[in-house]
Amino acid sequence: MKDYVAQMQGAALGARLRRLSAAIDADATRIYATMGLRFEQRWFGVINQLSLNGSMSVSQLAAALGISHASVSETRQSLEKVGLVLSKPDQHDSRRRTLALSPSGEALVDRLRPLWNAFDEAARDLDAEAGEVIQALARLEQALARQSLHDRIAARTGPRG
Repeated sequence: MKDYVAQMQGAALGARLRRLSAAIDADATRIYATMGLRFEQRWFGVINQLSLNGSMSVSQLAAALGISHASVSETRQSLEKVGLVLSKPDQHDSRRRTLALSPSGEALVDRLRPLWNAFDEAARDLDAEAGEVIQALARLEQALARQSLHDRIAARTGPRG
């Protein structure tokens, strides 16, 4: 059977990116499990930002990671549940939450740092083998920032009543 997503090319760009992301995340999950670590790949951005920058608000994390506030809040809840982050109301605005690594979160980061370095090296190898995909993705993000997919399609289909 032919690969439908690959066959559809541009029409299935989002599906192809999701499929690649799922494959990368599945391999990362397998590596963490092999190393005896309970860590979800979706936690990486928040945990790493807190490790690098100290405590941050949900809004600051969302801005730094370029993802939605809701996504960071969801991640915060799962990280709190397993005891890797501590959350408290912001002292200047009680509607905001400030997150910080818990002592067990800090200990886990210490164990993960060498593995994250291996992830980075493997990803650089993969990127070189695939023809510098990371640069192509950066160009794709820039193109979408200049004009969204919605606007590009609307320009081709005309106004709808």
